[in-house]
Amino acid sequence: MKHIGLLHHPRIPRSQTLAVEIARWLREQERTVWSGSAWDEQAVLDRITDFDLIITLGGDGTILRAARMAARHGVLILGINLGRVGFLAELTPANWREKFPCLLEGQYWIEERMMLHAEFWRRGEPQQSFEALNDVVVSRGELARIVRLPTYIDGGYFTTYVADGLIVATATGSTAYALAVGGPILPPELKNILLIPIAPHLSMERAIVLSQGAQVEVEVSTDHRAILTIDGQFHVELQHGDRVLVQASPYTSRFVRLQERMYFYQTLMERLRPVDVN
Repeated sequence: MKHIGLLHHPRIPRSQTLAVEIARWLREQERTVWSGSAWDEQAVLDRITDFDLIITLGGDGTILRAARMAARHGVLILGINLGRVGFLAELTPANWREKFPCLLEGQYWIEERMMLHAEFWRRGEPQQSFEALNDVVVSRGELARIVRLPTYIDGGYFTTYVADGLIVATATGSTAYALAVGGPILPPELKNILLIPIAPHLSMERAIVLSQGAQVEVEVSTDHRAILTIDGQFHVELQHGDRVLVQASPYTSRFVRLQERMYFYQTLMERLRPVDVN
């Protein structure tokens, strides 16, 4: 851990202040530090091959951005949670000083998480490709009208979803949008692909768990606009006849963990604990 990148959230002032504090501490430990905005993708990509580790200062969204950039280069990620949920983060602003000596001494383990590769096709020609850590979603646009999504698994017809949309998620994504629509919760180390319809109407309503090697193809059948969304952060407008192909990515997100290996279940119960409204 000699060369470290700090990625702050540009709209959270506390994130930038904390980045300055952490950078100063790391330099005192004779580490090389670069600090920048998690939203400035080009600046990060220009330097990412120099990093041994990326530390994110924000919420899960900041970690998702970092993961898509880091995965291609095998760079490790550690998140400090400044967001509301924090399923992916490892530390908090209150405990980083306590935990960082363990980090620099190598007292950590590495958790690898499967990602998805998605391609958007129009008229038989590939248009764009994406990597996702959480999910790939094909859904209706701003109109409250269903879309029809003929769906194929490994080249064979499976079903036509008549719904607000379809979520194709990783185990990591099972605690994100997929959880909100009633999907199952999977341990993050599993290498499965989830199919979960969004508000299905008289069509397949159960979540389906596929193997890592499965390929999912979703065709868009609609007389209005539909949308392709990647990790809830990027979207592409879809037309009738467009196709979205999703399969396991060749890249893997690699997270530094300082907690014990059953941390996921502890975090899960903390996040899902009922809120006392009294």
